[in-house]
Amino acid sequence: MTNCSIGTPGRLRRNPHWVIPPKANSAFVAAMEDVLAVYAATRSGSPAGVLDESSKQLLAETRVPIPMKPGRPARCDYEYERNGTANLFMMFARLEGWRHVKVTDRHTAVDYAHVLKDLADVHFANAKTIILVQDNLNIHSKASLYEAFPGRRLVERFEWHYTPKHGSWLDLAESELGVLSSQCLDRRISDKQTLVEEIAAWEHDRNASKTKANWHFTTPNARIKLKHL
Repeated sequence: MTNCSIGTPGRLRRNPHWVIPPKANSAFVAAMEDVLAVYAATRSGSPAGVLDESSKQLLAETRVPIPMKPGRPARCDYEYERNGTANLFMMFARLEGWRHVKVTDRHTAVDYAHVLKDLADVHFANAKTIILVQDNLNIHSKASLYEAFPGRRLVERFEWHYTPKHGSWLDLAESELGVLSSQCLDRRISDKQTLVEEIAAWEHDRNASKTKANWHFTTPNARIKLKHL
């Protein structure tokens, strides 16, 4: 048996893609300063959102866990049953203190296109332009929208910005996924419907308090701390 306790709230996991190039790299600097400029600016009527993905392996208990008692945490057996994997699309608007996680069965260009359609037509339907920051994953492109939907209507709703290669630490949705993992998903969840319900409850509480990202790293900071680039 092992403890089933949830991880410490707010703890973020280290990511192997948090890499700073060891020497001068103009491509890294150009993309980094572009993203930092987005974070520094505020535009009326143009929400700035970040997007990232993760996955959650669905694991079912094979034996009934032992409930917690005073002075003893709940315990569950080491053995479990694999029930597949669900994909998580995290959308985070840091200035609004809003986030939404869409749970999907797959992680394809069409799935990504539907996430952007939700942003444009449901969550920010009144915004003329949505400023979008994301990493360089191959499906994060205008081509995905063309694959799923005809015409340029959705493409033109977004202003596209990309983090540097190996610079996904600049994507605040990645940090928000870390919070989700530590506060909600650091335990066994057996099926997709339960996963959707658990994430929705976490999302509701976090949005109700309008929890924002307090971003301090600016272009002047970068030009001092990352002068070697």
